[in-house]
Amino acid sequence: MKFTVLSTSLDPESRSAWLCTLAAAQLRAQGHEVTFLDLRTDPLPPFDNVQGAGGCYDHPNAARYHAAVAGADGVFLGVPVYNWGLGSGAKALVELTGSSDEARGLHGAWFDRPVTFLVSGGLDHGYLSHGAFAFGLMVDFRCVVNPHFVYATSAHWDAPGVPGEWLRARLARTVDRGVDLSARLAGRDYASAWEL
Repeated sequence: MKFTVLSTSLDPESRSAWLCTLAAAQLRAQGHEVTFLDLRTDPLPPFDNVQGAGGCYDHPNAARYHAAVAGADGVFLGVPVYNWGLGSGAKALVELTGSSDEARGLHGAWFDRPVTFLVSGGLDHGYLSHGAFAFGLMVDFRCVVNPHFVYATSAHWDAPGVPGEWLRARLARTVDRGVDLSARLAGRDYASAWEL
């Protein structure tokens, strides 16, 4: 199967990026095709919805991210939590790849995608901080959000990029269930579109 792993943090020492790296490695080890994109090395512009010359759609990475999401059997979305919500990189990513640019024949890339969240937060009680964002994906794009997700704080890492025992097991299980969900939804005979 084809999976896209998206790291949306801009932090040089991003823990959500570590989650993405580990998830991508697990998917590859299982024989899946993986596209890994990281906003730190493959940046996107702020979303301005300008469809003419010089607008956000002209950015060299815009089409790359759009194709990576639209062509995936499932998406693993690595996100940091700040101030009880997700970092701005995730929102800008979905705004750009979720919108439609009729002049270029683009249709929102997120429609019907199974999405698994890999969340990094500072405090344990921020556990559901990605909920509003996930709800937006479900309502706007009919994404199927995996109810199994990772929420990890700094306490769950033994060293930079080295998960503790609990996190290692949670991440492995979450990735496996993301694959299972994507496999069960593959081959659907419908495609969602914008609607009220």
